[in-house]
This record gives sequence, C-alpha cells and structure tokens, in this order.
Amino acid sequence: MQKSTEKKKYYVVRERAVPEVLLKVVQAKRLLDSGKVQTVQEAADATGISRSSFYKYKDDIFPFHEEAKGKTITFIIQMLDEPGLLSNVLQIIARFHGNILTIHQSIPINGVATLTLSVEILPGEGDAEAMVEVIEQSEGIHYLKILGRE
Repeated sequence: MQKSTEKKKYYVVRERAVPEVLLKVVQAKRLLDSGKVQTVQEAADATGISRSSFYKYKDDIFPFHEEAKGKTITFIIQMLDEPGLLSNVLQIIARFHGNILTIHQSIPINGVATLTLSVEILPGEGDAEAMVEVIEQSEGIHYLKILGRE
C-alpha cells in the first residue's frame, strides 16, 4: 500500500510498451463512458478482462490525449538546421491549438539543432497526442522525446 507521504510517479510510454490488460481497461472505460454498456461486468466481458483487473487499474491508466488537455507538455526535438523547419514545427503546434510557454533552440552542431519546448494544450482545444505524432513524423525531425507534463 502506498503511503500518503510518498510522491506519486508518472511515466509516458508508447502504446506498444503498455501491457494488454491496461489497454483493455482503457477500452472498458470508453465503453462505460459511451453508454454502450451499463455495468463494469458488461465492460469487462466485452474487453476480455476480469472485473477485479478493471478495478485494480481503472484509476491508473488514461490515454495520453485525454490527460494532456489543459496540461503543459515539455519536449525536446533534434532537427536539421534548415531555414523554415522551426517555423513548420510552430505552425503544427498552432494548428493543434497549442500555446507555447517556453522555447529554446541550441546552437546547431554538425547541422543539427536541439529545440526544447513547453506547450500548453488548452482544455477542449487540442489533441496533444496527435500534435506530437505530426511533429515527430515531419521531414527534418530526427528525434522527439517528451520530457514531462504537468
């Protein structure tokens, strides 16, 4: 049992690293929220998990995009040092209704610049998960890592 004085720790992991039972808990929660099922037992049966697994994990797993709304996300990007690339990243953030709180770009080394950003996603406005994915897949982006979120 966790002591109330212990600090809770949070992790951001890719979907492929999440155990199947946790993904099924998320599915069960969606079924309940949508009204497609009425009871936890129905949701558990529909997703192939036990009721006890649902109750054990229901308060510990949330899709990133749902938790990120109204939150601040800090991430680091390594990208080519090319004219217009930073502008493209900023346009993507704007398209997903992100509000840039801080931005710092290092001096490029060997044609690669490191960019650190803190972005606020306003409640009900943007989808942080999709925003990060679009940035990560953009041409000229070598690496993107989420450092934290509040």
